[in-house]
Parts: sequence; structure tokens; C-alpha cells
Amino acid sequence: MIEPKPFISKGFHLAGIVPVAGPSHDFNFDWHDSLMPISQNYTAVERSIMECAWAGCETIWIVCNDDIAPLIRHRLGEWVQDPVWYGRSLEINPSLHRKPIPIYYVPIHPKDRKRVDSYSWSVLYGALTAYWISKQMSQWIIPDKFYVSFPYGIYPPIVVRKHRKTISSARTFALSYNGKTVKDNEYLGFTFDSQDFINCRKTVRQEGTRLWKNSGEEIPTEKLPLEKRWSSRNFTLDKVFKSVIIEDEPIQLDWYYNIDCWDGYCSYIGSDKRWEIQRPNKEILNYHEWNGIGIDEE
Repeated sequence: MIEPKPFISKGFHLAGIVPVAGPSHDFNFDWHDSLMPISQNYTAVERSIMECAWAGCETIWIVCNDDIAPLIRHRLGEWVQDPVWYGRSLEINPSLHRKPIPIYYVPIHPKDRKRVDSYSWSVLYGALTAYWISKQMSQWIIPDKFYVSFPYGIYPPIVVRKHRKTISSARTFALSYNGKTVKDNEYLGFTFDSQDFINCRKTVRQEGTRLWKNSGEEIPTEKLPLEKRWSSRNFTLDKVFKSVIIEDEPIQLDWYYNIDCWDGYCSYIGSDKRWEIQRPNKEILNYHEWNGIGIDEE
């Protein structure tokens, strides 16, 4: 479990979470739904990676299973450039001031697949994995906060650029469109911390997965009727993230499209707003790999 952290004087670690593992939509193409093109040579999951990069994430964790991870990794590689630091062209040596952001691929645990593998659970599992892997390496790199970007919510990723300081702080942050946020089941970016994680996972446990109370008696999941088992697989974002605290006023977006269905995708593609979404410079977003140990760049 992610535990609330004691105060330690250290740098702030913002971890980006991109939930890919989840229910299938009605596109029915040979590739995964998160790889639907939203612009020329630019896919939905790549837009989410750029949103995390613009938000100031130090690491990005893509929650996707082993069957789709190789194709996504073929598009993204192992890191993406921080676009803010890449744009500091007035430095004497600009290349020395760039900050690559590592990308990690997290498969859902086998025991949870087809049981609780909703987008909500992908977010929580990605945060849990980021926490434990970081903790095993060093207490100094444990994430202080998580920023979530959904591939199926389309809006300019650069909108979070001017809010980087707020996102990487103790303050709450959420995007909103027409008065709705992730708590209204919309694919809009937001942040949460360790206490929010505890509250959200409690929601999953209380409302569905392992035990079901009937007349005050706790019945093991395996003894439940099939329709009662693993009901949290169908949990929507609003049900799980209703307990996320958003104290500050959400940032209002000028436009937003939900593309988790064919009709929504067609609405976006047929709009003038699609011209505002363009693939970044290949030096920022392209297939990159870290050098192996003891191997120099060619």
C-alpha cells in the first residue's frame, strides 16, 4: 500500500500515469485503441505522453499489458524529452540543459486481468508500481504526486505548461470542460497523492472486488454468483475517483473531445480543432533508447 510520506527535504517527484489497459472500445482495428491516429503520424497515447511531459513529470508509467506493450514501445521507446527544457535555445550549450524523461511499461498483474482491469484500476496499479519500484531504489525518488493523462481525452497537451509549478506542489490540480472533471467520468487530466490513492483503493475494495456482504455475512468471492464476482471491472472513473480531493478551482479547457467510441472519434476528426494537435519535433518525441552499460553512442 502507498503510505503517506513523512516530511523529507528533497526534490519533488511527479510521476505521470497513462492508463492503456482497460476495456475495449468499438473501433475493432488490428491495433490497440490507444494507437488511433489523432493527427498525421501522431497517436492518442503519444498525446498523453506529451501531456505528462508538459506537466513536468520526472517519470512516465504506461500501464499496458504484454500483448500491446511492444507496439507502443516501438513508437515511443524508453524516454521523451522535456519540451520546456528542450526549448531553452538561448543557453550556451542547449544540449547540456535537456532533460529526458524515462518511460516505463507496467503490465497489469495476472490475477487482476479480466477481473478488475478497468481504466480506474490501471491508474491505481500504475501508481502503486511506481511507488514500490522507486522505494526499493531510494527513498529520495519516491513519487510525491501522480499526474494522470488519458489517451481517450483529446485537448492540446500544452495547456498544462503554465501550471507546472502548481502541478508539482502540494496543491491540487484538475482539468475541466463545461464544468466537468474526471469525477464526472471524463478523460481529463488530474493529480492525486498517496492519501487519495488510499481512499480510491478503499472504494474499489468496499464496492466490489473481493468480498460481498449479504445480510451482514461476508461471503468469499469464489462463492458468489458469476454476476457478483469482480464487479469493480466495470467501475467507471467517477465511481473510483469521487474521493479525490480537488480544493483548487479546476482549469477550464477551451475544447475537449472524448474519443472512446467511433462517434466521438469522428466528431473530433471532423472538427477544426484537430489542426491544433500536431506531432512534436522528432527530437522531443521519437523512438529513443538508453545506451546499454558500457556502450557509447554511435
